[in-house]
Amino acid sequence: MRNRLAFFILVFLGGLQVMLPVNRRKAQAQDEGSYGNEKRAIERVMRDQQQAWNRHDLEGFMAGYWNSPQLTFFSGAQERDGWQATLDRYLATYTSPGHAMGSLEFSNLRVEVLGQQGAFARGSWKLTMPNGKTPHGLFTLVFRKFPDGWKIIHDHTSEAGPA
Repeated sequence: MRNRLAFFILVFLGGLQVMLPVNRRKAQAQDEGSYGNEKRAIERVMRDQQQAWNRHDLEGFMAGYWNSPQLTFFSGAQERDGWQATLDRYLATYTSPGHAMGSLEFSNLRVEVLGQQGAFARGSWKLTMPNGKTPHGLFTLVFRKFPDGWKIIHDHTSEAGPA
């Protein structure tokens, strides 16, 4: 009887060893599927921003940002706090007299989903201006998932210096 019980325990434990990796792979695949959906949702935010910019719809572009005083935007060794300050910077830089928005292109976009409510994106940006100039640089964006979707909560954008 004792040998029989030991045999069944060994068979049971052996079965667990076979099943656990299968269940772990299944859970990983589910996470990757979920994270893949989140990654695509963030890429959609970026695509919507690019399209809004190219329509010269700054309000639509800003819809990708968290509309909060806690939003942070770093660029040109300056920090701006808040959605309104970020919008004001864009208005002054791209829509004031003598300035133009140009055509925006994002490239080399890499999105890393860090969990159910956090992610960051890195990539390159380039503006093609009416005068033929092409300012460009890099960005790192931190995203948080809110009930109404993914929003940028921090933007660190740099412009490449003259060649």
